[in-house]
Amino acid sequence: MSTSTTIRAWAAQEATRPVTPFSYDPGPLGAEEVEIRVEHCGLCHSDLSMIDNEWGFSGYPVVGGHEVIGSVVALGANAKGLKLGQKVGLGWMAQSCQTCKPCLSGEPQMCRAGVPTIVGHHGGFAERVRAHWLWVAPIPEGVNPADAGPLLCGGLTVFSPFLNFDIKPTHRVGVVGIGGLGHLALKFARAWGCEVTAFTSSESKRDEALSLGAHKVVSSVDAASMKSIAGRLDMVIVTVNAMLNWKALMGTLAPNGRLHVVGVLPAPLEVESFALIGGQRSVSGSPTGSRQDIDTMLEFAARHGIAPQTEHFPMSRINDALDHLRAGKARYRVVLDADFA
Repeated sequence: MSTSTTIRAWAAQEATRPVTPFSYDPGPLGAEEVEIRVEHCGLCHSDLSMIDNEWGFSGYPVVGGHEVIGSVVALGANAKGLKLGQKVGLGWMAQSCQTCKPCLSGEPQMCRAGVPTIVGHHGGFAERVRAHWLWVAPIPEGVNPADAGPLLCGGLTVFSPFLNFDIKPTHRVGVVGIGGLGHLALKFARAWGCEVTAFTSSESKRDEALSLGAHKVVSSVDAASMKSIAGRLDMVIVTVNAMLNWKALMGTLAPNGRLHVVGVLPAPLEVESFALIGGQRSVSGSPTGSRQDIDTMLEFAARHGIAPQTEHFPMSRINDALDHLRAGKARYRVVLDADFA
């Protein structure tokens, strides 16, 4: 199928300014590329970080959007495993080299030559987006495409630790932060079979945390509440991008417990060595997951009826959606619905 030479999109031309309409010529479709007609695209805080240059390496114009749901409209001659019209998703990664050690070891998300969907590449705040076929995942039956976008980044980010660190249904798992990532972490941990503890600094989120899957809720700003679970948790997943009382959090870990960070913290994390050595504890972090992780996560979500809690905006109101996210008002993931005329 032939493709148009022009793709309409929404792009940031400079930091902290409103995004504006933008068009670009993607050039010929690569032999292993897939072109997707965008139907829905989640809005992640990483999009905001790139648009506002919070990480210091944004190259403008920035076309964000890496939680894409849409339909295949074109396939390169060597693209594999997909067909025209198929409902698919695209997350953080758009390309990997396929030849380096991480790629050959089943961890292509670690590829140093990899191309993220919104870094040096135009993303899904557009009518169409392109990616290597490996990173374009079919959406299974049982997953609602309109709300599935946030699973491709936020969902995968909190799901992959369950696979990579051999979390068992008998484990006790804590989740710090009841937001875009945290609310999905609670749902996945509960469905995995774990005893789930939610940490929150806001008492107003207690009932909602319980409804999302937590068995118990602990105030992260109350010393007595934190002490009540000292030494109990096998893993604590930190989903926030704020500095915390790391000593108190480390104190909640059982022997061999793990403090695992998936939120981008604004300053170095300080941990006392005795807290690690005495209980043989670990501190770790992880990015997105592999393509196999994506497929596994989507199948798990379909089987257990796990979906993000979303708010929808037409893509033409993208600046309103960005401001909504900046103000911390998203409950809990924003999805943009493509409405190009």
